[in-house]
Amino acid sequence: MLNKPIRQKSLHGVRPTRRQTRVANSVEHQARLAKRLTSRDKWIIRMVHEHRVLTAPQITTCAFPSPRSGRQRLRELYQWSVLDRFQPTVDSGSAPQHYVLGPAGASVLAADAGIDPKTLGYRRDRATSIAYSQRLAHTVGVGEFFTALIAHAHESEQVSAWWSEVRCARHFGDLVRPDAYGRWRHDGREFEFFLEYDLGTETTGRVAAKLPGYARLAASTGIVTPLLLWAPTARREANLRTQLATAWRGLDHPEHLPIVTAAADLLDHDPEGRPSPAEAIWAPLAPRDDQRRALHDLAAAWPQRPRTRPSPQPEHRSSAEIVAPHPMPPAPIMSFTGR
Repeated sequence: MLNKPIRQKSLHGVRPTRRQTRVANSVEHQARLAKRLTSRDKWIIRMVHEHRVLTAPQITTCAFPSPRSGRQRLRELYQWSVLDRFQPTVDSGSAPQHYVLGPAGASVLAADAGIDPKTLGYRRDRATSIAYSQRLAHTVGVGEFFTALIAHAHESEQVSAWWSEVRCARHFGDLVRPDAYGRWRHDGREFEFFLEYDLGTETTGRVAAKLPGYARLAASTGIVTPLLLWAPTARREANLRTQLATAWRGLDHPEHLPIVTAAADLLDHDPEGRPSPAEAIWAPLAPRDDQRRALHDLAAAWPQRPRTRPSPQPEHRSSAEIVAPHPMPPAPIMSFTGR
């Protein structure tokens, strides 16, 4: 759950998996997949490739009418070698299945993009290495943030963009490396933002030291993009705000970098509901006030915010770079009835 993030220290390797018969990624199998895979399946493939790892609850919440139908389809995609999976060992209880791109899925992705699979740069050992990475809890946490937003969306709201940390590094990495870039659409208006997802593993001073990079990015592009900082607890958020305020005031043009913070434990703890970052839990760093705002209300916190222009798109993209998928699953989402 978003309001109870798993910490990296709670993860202890990977559970052994039971042997299951899986289809080899042959030319004949790829031909059969062309008939079996739905638009929703291909959306899942692209999302897993973009964000490296997504859990079964994250995928099923966004893309399926029920957890049961989602688990059934994910099991089939795993058996067809479209996806690979692993299950981390945790301190208590059991972790969900974590899905990464499989060899057949990489072939499908490359074919849809019109590129050679080798050009895609996929390697199975590299895809599954996230299972043992010290960034696993962080990567899954960022995914939980955005999938909770997607689950919250309805007719007048949606996530219209979600760039992964890897994509952000390709475009902005010489200045700053956000954990994600997103856009939240509400009643026809969009609010774009960078996300720094904090699990308390860095010192508050190190987090604050990232602000000059964001300021340089705003100066070089002429685009004012708010920075959302997500903390695990309200206590951590309060400590961060003290450090952030000092660093923010030291910028040449602090007004070009709006900053807003929130904490996971401020979310609704109703066990029957699903907490969402869209709730009124966001506090602007300046002007300083005690009012918490909903995500779609944040633009009103900076009435003097300089005008922005649309986010830049790279003029030249590598032939191996797959365009970021739309974060909302194909609509309408129907119950699964067959292949």
